[in-house]
Amino acid sequence: MLPVAKLDALVVRRDIVEAELSAGVEGERYIALSREFAELSPVVEAIRAYRAAEAELADIAQILADPATDREMVALAHEEKPALEERLAALEHQLRLALLPKDAADAKNAILEIRAGTGGDEASLFAGDLYRMYERYAALQGWQVELISASEGTVGGYKEIVAEIRGAGAYARLKFESGVHRVQRVPATESGGRIHTSAATVAVLPEAEEVDLAIDESDLRIDTMRAGGAGGQHVNKTESAVRITHVPTGTVVVVQDERSQHKNRARAMAILRSRLYDEERRRLAATRAEDRKLQVGSGDRSERIRTYNFPQGRVTDHRIELTLYKLPEIIAGTALGEIIDALVADHQAGLLAAEAA
Repeated sequence: MLPVAKLDALVVRRDIVEAELSAGVEGERYIALSREFAELSPVVEAIRAYRAAEAELADIAQILADPATDREMVALAHEEKPALEERLAALEHQLRLALLPKDAADAKNAILEIRAGTGGDEASLFAGDLYRMYERYAALQGWQVELISASEGTVGGYKEIVAEIRGAGAYARLKFESGVHRVQRVPATESGGRIHTSAATVAVLPEAEEVDLAIDESDLRIDTMRAGGAGGQHVNKTESAVRITHVPTGTVVVVQDERSQHKNRARAMAILRSRLYDEERRRLAATRAEDRKLQVGSGDRSERIRTYNFPQGRVTDHRIELTLYKLPEIIAGTALGEIIDALVADHQAGLLAAEAA
């Protein structure tokens, strides 16, 4: 049974928030209420849809129970009842999903970090393939991708690439991509036709704001240097690159993409804040979680999560044992959503099971 009192309280709260917004609040209060209203509205709509279907089913039950109902109405009620029961069950499931505890970071933008792993040049090329896959997927979602920093491989691709992805649901969808991605294919440089196995690491972090995490300036060591590598020639005469070290954790961020030292420092701080915020979130999640499967999107980078097998044209996500023979479409970003949808559904099923327990 759905918690009736909780549903009533949510409807009342949405009406209160709406009334307060209409009264003309300003500043931080307006921002907070607007966010709450945006979160409550879809839940309240789901409640109303469920209750409307519930009322329809009650009317049909009353028609069938009334001995005075004519035979034609009874037949019509019997005909409509199965479809209505099915719709009510679907609406109940949607409502249960809407009532699940929300990840506070889901509404945030995402910081995407991809690093070549084992496999040398082929791993760098694969890292480049993954970046383009996410870039195309983001474009299909209407998200914006902004490159933060990149270290190119010797024959192409990237040793490391970091980008910001901005848009509604960016972190909520991409957080399941954190982990080790493995590729099996014949490298272009392989004359013998042998299949090589390489890997790249993907980390997706929620973009942290200053209000999410306070960083003590005394904990930072900030160094400036001349940018180097491809694209860095224009700043070789000045020390525009910035390296920030968070001394307590040993976390290091280097940004040299911009000509301006000030801009590089701001970007480095944004990445550092996101990394520290993500580490704290994962630490808290680890202490709370009883079921390891509920942490499918926690960003455990030591675990292989997916294999891209080019000779067989298949992609396998090992967390949910899903295999799709759509490798070209997935690596092009057009079918990546099918894997992400399955991961989201599995994650929600785990949360529902935990709620029921």
